[in-house]
Amino acid sequence: MHIGKAIRLERIFDRNTKRAIIVPMDHGVSVGPIDGIVNMKEAVGKVVEGGANAVVEHKGLVRCGHRAEGKDIGLIVHLSASTSLSPFPNAKCLVASVEDAIRLGADAVSIHVNLGDETERRMLHDMGKVASDAANWGMPLLAMVYARGPKVKSEFDPETVAHCARVGTELGADVVKVPYTGDKASFEHVCDSCCIPVVIAGGPKLDSTEAFLRMVHDSLEAGGAGLSVGRNVFQHENPTRLVQSLNMIVHEDASVAEALAHLNG
Repeated sequence: MHIGKAIRLERIFDRNTKRAIIVPMDHGVSVGPIDGIVNMKEAVGKVVEGGANAVVEHKGLVRCGHRAEGKDIGLIVHLSASTSLSPFPNAKCLVASVEDAIRLGADAVSIHVNLGDETERRMLHDMGKVASDAANWGMPLLAMVYARGPKVKSEFDPETVAHCARVGTELGADVVKVPYTGDKASFEHVCDSCCIPVVIAGGPKLDSTEAFLRMVHDSLEAGGAGLSVGRNVFQHENPTRLVQSLNMIVHEDASVAEALAHLNG
Protein backbone atom coordinates (compact mmCIF):
# COMPACT_ATOMS: atom_id res chain seq x y z
CA MET A 1 0.00 0.00 0.00
CA HIS A 2 1.14 3.56 -0.76
CA ILE A 3 2.70 4.90 2.47
CA GLY A 4 0.65 8.10 2.25
CA LYS A 5 -2.55 6.11 2.03
CA ALA A 6 -1.49 3.91 4.95
CA ILE A 7 -0.74 6.94 7.12
CA ARG A 8 -4.06 8.56 6.29
CA LEU A 9 -5.99 5.36 6.99
CA GLU A 10 -4.41 5.24 10.44
CA ARG A 11 -6.03 8.60 11.17
CA ILE A 12 -9.42 6.96 10.61
CA PHE A 13 -8.93 3.35 11.71
CA ASP A 14 -7.50 2.74 15.16
CA ARG A 15 -3.98 1.34 14.79
CA ASN A 16 -4.53 -1.33 17.41
CA THR A 17 -8.07 -2.53 16.74
CA LYS A 18 -8.15 -1.81 12.98
CA ARG A 19 -11.70 -0.55 13.51
CA ALA A 20 -13.37 2.83 13.17
CA ILE A 21 -16.25 4.92 14.47
CA ILE A 22 -17.16 7.28 11.62
CA VAL A 23 -19.92 9.87 11.97
CA PRO A 24 -21.25 11.24 8.66
CA MET A 25 -22.53 14.81 8.86
CA ASP A 26 -23.15 15.32 5.15
CA HIS A 27 -26.96 15.17 5.41
CA GLY A 28 -27.49 18.91 4.86
CA VAL A 29 -27.27 18.62 1.09
CA SER A 30 -29.76 15.77 0.98
CA VAL A 31 -32.34 16.88 3.54
CA GLY A 32 -31.29 20.28 4.88
CA PRO A 33 -29.96 21.39 8.31
CA ILE A 34 -31.68 18.73 10.40
CA ASP A 35 -31.51 18.51 14.19
CA GLY A 36 -28.05 17.65 15.45
CA ILE A 37 -26.05 19.28 12.65
CA VAL A 38 -27.27 22.87 12.68
CA ASN A 39 -24.25 24.13 14.64
CA MET A 40 -21.39 22.17 13.08
CA LYS A 41 -18.66 23.10 15.57
CA GLU A 42 -20.89 21.92 18.37
CA ALA A 43 -21.88 18.75 16.51
CA VAL A 44 -18.29 17.82 15.70
CA GLY A 45 -17.15 18.73 19.21
CA LYS A 46 -19.62 16.34 20.81
CA VAL A 47 -18.47 13.30 18.83
CA VAL A 48 -14.80 14.24 19.22
CA GLU A 49 -15.27 14.36 22.98
CA GLY A 50 -16.81 10.89 22.84
CA GLY A 51 -13.85 9.51 20.92
CA ALA A 52 -15.10 9.15 17.33
CA ASN A 53 -12.39 8.40 14.79
CA ALA A 54 -13.67 10.47 11.87
CA VAL A 55 -16.46 12.61 10.47
CA VAL A 56 -17.76 12.91 6.89
CA GLU A 57 -18.52 16.38 5.55
CA HIS A 58 -19.10 18.09 2.22
CA LYS A 59 -16.34 20.45 1.09
CA GLY A 60 -18.10 23.68 2.06
CA LEU A 61 -18.92 22.41 5.53
CA VAL A 62 -15.33 21.75 6.58
CA ARG A 63 -14.84 25.43 7.50
CA CYS A 64 -18.02 25.35 9.58
CA GLY A 65 -16.99 22.31 11.60
CA HIS A 66 -13.31 23.19 12.10
CA ARG A 67 -12.89 23.94 15.81
CA ALA A 68 -9.20 25.07 15.89
CA GLU A 69 -8.91 23.66 19.42
CA GLY A 70 -9.29 20.45 21.40
CA LYS A 71 -8.62 16.93 20.16
CA ASP A 72 -8.18 16.16 16.49
CA ILE A 73 -10.47 13.92 14.43
CA GLY A 74 -10.15 12.29 11.03
CA LEU A 75 -11.74 14.18 8.14
CA ILE A 76 -13.44 12.45 5.21
CA VAL A 77 -14.65 14.78 2.44
CA HIS A 78 -17.72 13.52 0.59
CA LEU A 79 -17.55 13.97 -3.18
CA SER A 80 -21.07 13.16 -4.42
CA ALA A 81 -24.55 14.50 -3.75
CA SER A 82 -28.25 14.74 -4.56
CA THR A 83 -31.21 16.29 -2.76
CA SER A 84 -34.54 14.95 -1.52
CA LEU A 85 -36.19 17.75 -3.51
CA SER A 86 -35.13 16.18 -6.81
CA PRO A 87 -37.45 13.84 -8.74
CA PHE A 88 -34.35 11.60 -8.89
CA PRO A 89 -32.97 11.66 -5.33
CA ASN A 90 -30.97 8.44 -5.80
CA ALA A 91 -29.02 9.83 -8.75
CA LYS A 92 -25.76 11.02 -7.20
CA CYS A 93 -23.38 13.30 -9.08
CA LEU A 94 -19.86 14.46 -8.34
CA VAL A 95 -19.69 17.83 -6.59
CA ALA A 96 -16.04 17.80 -5.49
CA SER A 97 -12.71 16.24 -6.43
CA VAL A 98 -9.89 14.42 -4.69
CA GLU A 99 -7.79 17.54 -5.20
CA ASP A 100 -10.44 19.64 -3.41
CA ALA A 101 -10.21 17.25 -0.46
CA ILE A 102 -6.42 17.45 -0.38
CA ARG A 103 -6.57 21.24 -0.24
CA LEU A 104 -8.98 20.97 2.70
CA GLY A 105 -6.63 18.72 4.67
CA ALA A 106 -8.76 15.58 4.33
CA ASP A 107 -7.58 12.17 5.47
CA ALA A 108 -9.91 10.37 3.04
CA VAL A 109 -12.67 10.91 0.50
CA SER A 110 -16.02 9.19 0.10
CA ILE A 111 -18.48 8.63 -2.69
CA HIS A 112 -22.08 7.36 -2.77
CA VAL A 113 -23.31 4.87 -5.37
CA ASN A 114 -26.88 3.54 -5.67
CA LEU A 115 -26.89 0.28 -7.61
CA GLY A 116 -30.10 -0.32 -9.53
CA ASP A 117 -30.90 3.33 -10.12
CA GLU A 118 -31.52 4.36 -13.71
CA THR A 119 -28.33 6.46 -13.53
CA GLU A 120 -26.21 3.65 -12.10
CA ARG A 121 -23.81 3.74 -15.08
CA ARG A 122 -22.98 7.37 -14.39
CA MET A 123 -22.32 6.72 -10.71
CA LEU A 124 -20.12 3.71 -11.49
CA HIS A 125 -18.19 5.80 -14.00
CA ASP A 126 -17.69 8.52 -11.40
CA MET A 127 -16.54 6.03 -8.79
CA GLY A 128 -14.03 4.54 -11.19
CA LYS A 129 -12.56 7.96 -11.90
CA VAL A 130 -12.46 8.94 -8.22
CA ALA A 131 -10.79 5.62 -7.33
CA SER A 132 -8.07 6.25 -9.91
CA ASP A 133 -7.52 9.83 -8.75
CA ALA A 134 -7.45 8.74 -5.10
CA ALA A 135 -4.91 6.02 -5.86
CA ASN A 136 -2.68 8.54 -7.66
CA TRP A 137 -2.68 10.81 -4.60
CA GLY A 138 -2.45 8.07 -1.95
CA MET A 139 -5.87 9.12 -0.67
CA PRO A 140 -8.12 6.48 0.95
CA LEU A 141 -11.56 6.03 -0.60
CA LEU A 142 -14.69 5.11 1.33
CA ALA A 143 -17.45 3.85 -0.98
CA MET A 144 -21.01 4.02 0.31
CA VAL A 145 -22.80 1.47 -1.86
CA TYR A 146 -26.52 0.74 -1.62
CA ALA A 147 -29.10 -1.04 -3.79
CA ARG A 148 -31.93 1.34 -4.63
CA GLY A 149 -33.91 1.06 -7.82
CA PRO A 150 -36.91 -0.47 -9.65
CA LYS A 151 -35.48 -4.01 -9.65
CA VAL A 152 -34.40 -3.96 -5.99
CA LYS A 153 -36.84 -5.85 -3.76
CA SER A 154 -34.93 -5.16 -0.54
CA GLU A 155 -31.74 -3.18 -0.02
CA PHE A 156 -31.10 -5.32 3.09
CA ASP A 157 -31.21 -8.67 1.29
CA PRO A 158 -27.92 -10.44 2.17
CA GLU A 159 -26.99 -11.32 -1.41
CA THR A 160 -27.82 -7.81 -2.56
CA VAL A 161 -25.70 -6.28 0.22
CA ALA A 162 -22.86 -8.66 -0.62
CA HIS A 163 -23.12 -7.53 -4.24
CA CYS A 164 -22.91 -3.89 -3.14
CA ALA A 165 -19.84 -4.56 -1.01
CA ARG A 166 -18.17 -6.47 -3.81
CA VAL A 167 -18.76 -3.64 -6.28
CA GLY A 168 -17.02 -1.22 -3.91
CA THR A 169 -14.11 -3.62 -3.56
CA GLU A 170 -13.73 -4.36 -7.25
CA LEU A 171 -13.86 -0.71 -8.33
CA GLY A 172 -11.00 0.30 -6.05
CA ALA A 173 -12.41 1.45 -2.71
CA ASP A 174 -10.28 1.04 0.40
CA VAL A 175 -13.31 0.82 2.70
CA VAL A 176 -16.92 -0.01 1.83
CA LYS A 177 -20.04 1.04 3.69
CA VAL A 178 -23.21 -1.06 3.34
CA PRO A 179 -26.41 -1.72 5.31
CA TYR A 180 -26.36 -4.38 8.01
CA THR A 181 -28.14 -7.50 6.79
CA GLY A 182 -29.93 -8.20 10.09
CA ASP A 183 -28.01 -11.18 11.44
CA LYS A 184 -24.42 -12.25 12.00
CA ALA A 185 -24.39 -15.25 9.67
CA SER A 186 -25.48 -13.34 6.57
CA PHE A 187 -23.27 -10.34 7.34
CA GLU A 188 -20.28 -12.65 7.76
CA HIS A 189 -20.84 -13.67 4.13
CA VAL A 190 -20.75 -9.99 3.15
CA CYS A 191 -17.45 -9.43 4.97
CA ASP A 192 -15.90 -12.64 3.64
CA SER A 193 -16.68 -11.49 0.10
CA CYS A 194 -14.39 -8.48 0.46
CA CYS A 195 -10.67 -8.02 1.00
CA ILE A 196 -11.17 -4.51 2.42
CA PRO A 197 -12.77 -3.28 5.67
CA VAL A 198 -16.58 -3.26 5.73
CA VAL A 199 -18.41 -0.73 7.93
CA ILE A 200 -22.14 -0.60 8.52
CA ALA A 201 -24.56 2.20 7.77
CA GLY A 202 -27.10 3.37 10.31
CA GLY A 203 -30.07 4.02 8.06
CA PRO A 204 -33.11 5.89 9.48
CA LYS A 205 -32.98 6.92 13.12
CA LEU A 206 -33.78 3.90 15.31
CA ASP A 207 -36.22 4.08 18.22
CA SER A 208 -34.07 1.86 20.44
CA THR A 209 -30.49 2.70 21.35
CA GLU A 210 -30.07 -0.84 22.61
CA ALA A 211 -31.01 -2.17 19.17
CA PHE A 212 -28.45 0.16 17.60
CA LEU A 213 -25.69 -1.00 19.97
CA ARG A 214 -26.66 -4.62 19.32
CA MET A 215 -26.42 -4.09 15.57
CA VAL A 216 -22.92 -2.63 15.92
CA HIS A 217 -21.82 -5.42 18.26
CA ASP A 218 -23.13 -8.19 16.01
CA SER A 219 -21.62 -6.67 12.87
CA LEU A 220 -18.20 -6.72 14.51
CA GLU A 221 -18.58 -10.34 15.54
CA ALA A 222 -19.39 -11.10 11.90
CA GLY A 223 -16.14 -9.54 10.75
CA GLY A 224 -17.14 -5.91 10.27
CA ALA A 225 -14.63 -3.12 10.82
CA GLY A 226 -16.89 -0.62 12.57
CA LEU A 227 -19.59 1.82 11.65
CA SER A 228 -20.33 4.90 9.60
CA VAL A 229 -23.51 6.18 11.22
CA GLY A 230 -24.92 9.71 11.27
CA ARG A 231 -28.44 10.36 12.56
CA ASN A 232 -28.43 7.57 15.14
CA VAL A 233 -25.39 9.29 16.67
CA PHE A 234 -25.66 13.06 16.22
CA GLN A 235 -29.43 13.09 16.89
CA HIS A 236 -29.08 11.11 20.11
CA GLU A 237 -29.94 13.02 23.29
CA ASN A 238 -26.32 12.65 24.42
CA PRO A 239 -24.04 12.05 21.40
CA THR A 240 -20.86 12.24 23.48
CA ARG A 241 -21.90 9.53 25.88
CA LEU A 242 -23.26 7.38 23.04
CA VAL A 243 -19.93 7.56 21.20
CA GLN A 244 -18.18 6.61 24.44
CA SER A 245 -20.42 3.54 24.62
CA LEU A 246 -19.69 2.74 20.98
CA ASN A 247 -15.99 3.00 21.78
CA MET A 248 -16.45 0.37 24.47
CA ILE A 249 -17.95 -2.02 21.92
CA VAL A 250 -15.80 -1.20 18.89
CA HIS A 251 -12.39 -0.67 20.47
CA GLU A 252 -12.64 -2.44 23.84
CA ASP A 253 -14.76 -5.50 22.92
CA ALA A 254 -17.30 -4.67 25.64
CA SER A 255 -20.71 -6.32 25.69
CA VAL A 256 -23.90 -4.54 24.75
CA ALA A 257 -25.00 -4.67 28.38
CA GLU A 258 -21.77 -3.00 29.54
CA ALA A 259 -22.03 -0.28 26.89
CA LEU A 260 -25.70 0.32 27.70
CA ALA A 261 -24.92 0.56 31.41
CA HIS A 262 -22.34 3.26 30.66
CA LEU A 263 -24.75 5.12 28.42
CA ASN A 264 -27.45 5.15 31.08
CA GLY A 265 -24.82 6.09 33.66
